[in-house]
Amino acid sequence: MKTGKFISELRDAPSNLLIFVDLDGHAVHRSYHLTELKAVWLHTVDCGGQTNQWQETIAQLWVPSDPDPDYMTVGKFLKIFDKVGGMIPLNLDSEIRVEYGDDNFFPSTYHVEAVAQQQGVTRVSLVPPATICKVRDRRIALLKTDSCCANATAPCCST
Repeated sequence: MKTGKFISELRDAPSNLLIFVDLDGHAVHRSYHLTELKAVWLHTVDCGGQTNQWQETIAQLWVPSDPDPDYMTVGKFLKIFDKVGGMIPLNLDSEIRVEYGDDNFFPSTYHVEAVAQQQGVTRVSLVPPATICKVRDRRIALLKTDSCCANATAPCCST
């Protein structure tokens, strides 16, 4: 999910409790803190030798040893986000990810799949990242196009 869409959906219910859950329904511990917001530029080289670059926004959650009694509100999360957004360039068009780990969550940087609001609670559904091969994905995308090079026997591709 894009950062802007995520924040926009949160703004719909600032007084709600903010709960992050995985696909199995396990929730991030109720006393979590938003300890860091990261504006990340990734520069990579894939196995085909092609360079890639993109941005992500990462919200890091952490549970202290002296836990608070309840979940953070959406409004508190937004207040932190807005303050940080005035200090570093958070790209609203970049993907939002959530970094977290505990006994129920393998430590990772999760994708935000959906945001749902109901009865005083905003639930953010998290899914674990998966590895991909950009070369394979580019090849598949190319084969799905109508270009002459999608057909390896076309005259333009036989040189």
